[in-house]
Parts: sequence; C-alpha cells; structure tokens
Amino acid sequence: MVIPADIEAQILRYYHAERWTIGTIAQQLHIHHSVVRRVLGQAGLPRIGSPARASRIDPYLPFIHQTLETFPSLTASRLYAMVCERGYRGSPDHFRHIIACHRPRAKVEAYLRLRTLPGEQAQVDWGHFGHLEIGRARRPLMAFVMVLSYSRQIFLRFYPDARMENFLRGHVGAFSAWGGVPRVLLYDNLKSAVLERRGDAIRFHPTLLGFAGHYRYEPRPVAIARGNEKGRVERAIRYVRDSFFAARRFTDLADLNTQADAWCNGPAADRRCPEESLRSVREVFAEEAKRLLALPDNPAPLLEQVAVRVGKTPYVRFDLNDYSVPHDHVRRGLTILADPQEVRIVDGSAVIALHPRCYDKGAQIEEPAHVQALVDQKRSARKHRATDRLVRAAPASQTLLMRAAERGENLGAITATLLRLLDRYGAGELQASICEALTRNVPHPNAVRLALDRRREERGAAPPVAAGLPAHVQARDRPVKPHALETYDQIKDCSDDNN
Repeated sequence: MVIPADIEAQILRYYHAERWTIGTIAQQLHIHHSVVRRVLGQAGLPRIGSPARASRIDPYLPFIHQTLETFPSLTASRLYAMVCERGYRGSPDHFRHIIACHRPRAKVEAYLRLRTLPGEQAQVDWGHFGHLEIGRARRPLMAFVMVLSYSRQIFLRFYPDARMENFLRGHVGAFSAWGGVPRVLLYDNLKSAVLERRGDAIRFHPTLLGFAGHYRYEPRPVAIARGNEKGRVERAIRYVRDSFFAARRFTDLADLNTQADAWCNGPAADRRCPEESLRSVREVFAEEAKRLLALPDNPAPLLEQVAVRVGKTPYVRFDLNDYSVPHDHVRRGLTILADPQEVRIVDGSAVIALHPRCYDKGAQIEEPAHVQALVDQKRSARKHRATDRLVRAAPASQTLLMRAAERGENLGAITATLLRLLDRYGAGELQASICEALTRNVPHPNAVRLALDRRREERGAAPPVAAGLPAHVQARDRPVKPHALETYDQIKDCSDDNN
C-alpha cells in the first residue's frame, strides 16, 4: 500500500521531533504499526530510544545465516529443529518471525529488451481454451497461435487437440495467411518440437525438422524455464483470451475459426504496434510481409498416418471411433491416412475404404456395402441358423428385428423368444401377430405375445402348453424306420426246414 507523502512526513516528525512511540503514532494516525516501522526504516534515520535488548537467538544467528546461504528454501520448521538440537529454547512462532527477517531475498533478474528485424522471427505456442463437446466426446479446445515478432501480426486457429498434424496445419495456415515464411521460428520445449534436451544438446522431432526443411526456416527452441524469450506469443495468447475468446459464442469449430480469422484481420490488426507506436500492426505488417521468405511451390503433405490392425470384426479404431472395412480384410494390418475432413484406409497402395471423419466418441462409421457383403456371406454359410429359420417362417420378423436394433434391444433374446412362440403357435399365427405389433409401432416380443393371446381368445382355443420333457422321454419320440416283413417270413421258412 502506498502511503501519502503528508502521512510519511507526520510519522517522521512525531517520531524524531515529538519522541512519540511507534504504537502512539499508529493509534493517532489510524494506521498499522508495521506501516510506521516501514516508513521509519525507509527513511534511514537512526533509531531513537534505548538500544535493542539481547535475544536468546543471537548466539545462533551465524549458524542460521550460514545454513540459509547454503539452503535458501529450507523451511523454518526444519531450521527450528536444527537450532533446538544445538540448545535453543525459544518458541517456534517467535523463531519463524525472526527467520522471515533473516532469510536471504532472491535476486531480481533484469532483462534486455529483445528487438528483431522485419521478417526475421516469429513465435509459436499452444493455448488451452477449455473443452469442446462433440456428441459424446469431450475434446480439448486448443488454440494455435503464431505471432510475428516485429509487426505483432497474429495468426489464430483452433483445433480439437494438439497433435503434431494439427501443429503443422497451424503453420501452413499462418504461412498462407501471411503470404510468406519467417526465417526463424521460436518454440517452447513442447513434445511436438523437442523430443529430448540435455544442456545445449537438442534432439528435434524428425517430423518438424522435415517440415522446416520443406519451408526453409530455422526451428529454434527457447531455453528451459525462460518464458521471457518468447514473451510476444505469451502476451498474444493473453490478448486472445481477453479480447477475442471472452464471452464468445460459436456453433462449432468451423464457426469459431471463421470468427478468429475475422478478428485477426480486423481488431487485432488495427491495434497499435509496440515497435512503431505511431502506426498500427496492419501498416507495419504490410512492410514486413515483403521481407518474408517465399512459399514453396507445393505445400507439405499433412496426413495423419496410423498403423492399425483389424480384429475379428470388420472395423478399425481411429480417434475414439470405429470405421468399417471390407470383411475380407479382418485379422490384417492396415494403414489409416486421415485429414480433418476424411479418413482413408489403405492396404499397401490400394484404398479399400473412404469415410467422412467423425469427432464423436464410440461411433460406428459404416459403408453399407461393407456390412451387406458380410451379411450375405454369413447367410450363405449359415442357412439353418435361428434367424434364417425365423425369417423363413415369419418374414415380418426381419422388419421387427431391424426396428428393435435401432432401439438398442438385445436381438439374441428377441430371436430366442420369437422361436419359442413359433414352436407353440405356428408360423401363420406368429406372422399375423408380428404384423399387428409392427402396425402399433411396438417391435418387441411382448407385443407379439399379447397379439397371439388375443387372437387365441377370439378363436376360443386353449392356451398352448410347453411341455418340458426330459431327454430320455424325448428320445422315445424319435422316428423309427420299420423293417420289411419279408425278413420275418424268411426266418420262419428257415426254422421249418430245420425241423
């Protein structure tokens, strides 16, 4: 808190001229006694009154100073225990107060103002802006920010994650928007740029090195824990939070990026340039754009390449979702090539599937031909399976099963129930009852059972009873092939001849 000059003058006059005590000055001026002590200490005048009394901690001060010089961040509680082992008997609270006065203060570092030439340098970083709900997926909303160090021109683009592919897409977008490439790009020590660092030995990400070679710029990481070396992009991210993203409404990611482009070319470009206080960022950037490196003839390919293996079902998992493949590629290794709009699945050099990219979670993106081919193959291989038997007996059951699948019902349990009803009531009654249930838009076995009971009561028939016979009783009903009676005549003739 800043003390007014007249209050400071009164404190000094009352203390040195009127000989008031610190407590009396604080009480009369309605301020805290620590404020009075601070003003007196800053004045540098000798203290009035009797000299300070000796304290029981005085013999231990050399040890305390030596320990704090070696371990500046040592806690007061640990230092108190060490002093007590050497004979100190003071209270811990008073000891903490004394240590706060004797603890060495950290040296404040001074920084040089960094200046760059036009077109020489740009700074790059990610900013986290909460999360984005896409269907059942909750994805991080990441802002790619690149700022030219001289003109402070900002490029802003939002992505649903901070993967390497989106990191490089942000570079390409900035280069295209500016019509050129800076000679040096400064990076933080993020994994997309630096894989390992030991002192001055830096191992860059090979993908970033290849990208930098394509666009002919120099990637340069800042020193560890030296955020001041890329303060321009740090301030740019803070400027984006306060001036653009705060209270911003958007429908989806594309709408947000459209608004971001308009903001970068509008209010952000019209602000005052720190390097040229009399001109705007737009005016300074118009001159800096001429100093940028030319863009290459062909942009760098930015496809996400992921090796996957198909399981026993014809789907591959990519980015939280399942994409269908032809059924004859199960149990094989494939490659996914993805961009923000579509997903291509290749086997060697052949593209076997092409899907629109989905950012939901747990979704199944299917090509109808893939599923139909598998269904046709299963039907030909399993002609006598339960579903086929049910569909042959009651064709309407296929529609019921399809509608039940849309509602997420258990198709296995429905099929088993309908087969039991088929055995009890027959194919004709089951077909009619399924049609009645579908007419009422209730694709469930309970609705079919109610329709069967109602039709049976209208006929006045007794309810069918399912007899649960043991296996040895059921074996008695097995068909027996009768033998020809001529064999008995032959046996009779042989016995007569012997007699």
